[in-house]
Amino acid sequence: MILNDMFLIFLCLIIFILFILVGVAFFTLLERKV
Repeated sequence: MILNDMFLIFLCLIIFILFILVGVAFFTLLERKV
């Protein structure tokens, strides 16, 4: 059970980091266009 909770937290953290990276990349692309 503890291992499963750690895995879920790790998965959420990866998704959160990916979301931030995509957001930053999209923002830089928009800034470059303008």
